[in-house]
Amino acid sequence: MTETIQTQTSPATTSAHAFAKSPDPVGEDRAYLDFVLGLKQHWARTLYPKLCEQYDAAVSGPGTPTPSTIDEVRPVVEQLPAYPYFGWLERNAQKMMWRRLEAMIQPQERVLAEGQNDEYLFHRRFVETAIPRDRVYSAILDLGCGFGKSTRPFVDAFPVAEVVGIDLSAPNLLLAHQQAERLQKRITFSQRPAEDTRYPDRSFDLVTGTMLIHELPMPVVRTVVQEAARLLRPGGLVAFLDFQRTGDLFRDVAMDDHGARNNEPYMPHLFRIDLSRLLERSGFERIEILPFDERGAGLVESGEWPARSEWHVPWSVIRATRTDTGKEG
Repeated sequence: MTETIQTQTSPATTSAHAFAKSPDPVGEDRAYLDFVLGLKQHWARTLYPKLCEQYDAAVSGPGTPTPSTIDEVRPVVEQLPAYPYFGWLERNAQKMMWRRLEAMIQPQERVLAEGQNDEYLFHRRFVETAIPRDRVYSAILDLGCGFGKSTRPFVDAFPVAEVVGIDLSAPNLLLAHQQAERLQKRITFSQRPAEDTRYPDRSFDLVTGTMLIHELPMPVVRTVVQEAARLLRPGGLVAFLDFQRTGDLFRDVAMDDHGARNNEPYMPHLFRIDLSRLLERSGFERIEILPFDERGAGLVESGEWPARSEWHVPWSVIRATRTDTGKEG
């Protein structure tokens, strides 16, 4: 990494008392959360397939025109008998879960001391399957790194690279630093916005972000993509793990409403912009938007979405290469 990149880390000896986690639930808490888990499984595995059956029946009757757009599908979905229950149960099961977990929060010392709540297979699978190995990554930037779960797998995959994680939350970054120190992962964490990192031009070979862009207003998404283009060296890679349309209109309507019911106000807007065009205009080429099977092999190179009857969110890998000239197209 160029020497002009500034680092901002916290001392490894800083106390962890300000952080919180959900302890392993026991007794009444365990019973309550098991009940909520059962509700969520019923919603995903039983109610969603039933809703699909009702939709198929509604659009396959004699003389019924087949909806061909999201706007045509939505009123059909909203009239399905199971839809009010589907929406209500999704929203309320989520509220029940988080309210109980909030009541169980306790200081974070134990998770740091004992090494619990460590790596997510989900994040490792993204790094292992979606990041090409046909190039050298000497400097990697993780945007919106949170407390480092998305960042740490890059150290394992690319041990000679300089790995940097940035986030807006100082407490998250302190926890990320402490966990990285304990796990002996060499990572620089810094409090910076993804849309204005203040790093020099052409400082990185890989700019990545996990579950980030669907949390941003659309003007900020555009700025983040442009910032990634500025930061990347010619031939560098941008890779996001997030959500995208599947092409299944029924499922895409359900995903729109999933965002509304789960306080994700920018998710529907993300689905309505042309990310490929935005990337191209920002100076990228070789643009790919591919399904990601978090329960299977990860990146799906064929472009076919995983076939499962139960509800699951449409994880997608959005990746592109910076043009060799390094100039915007």
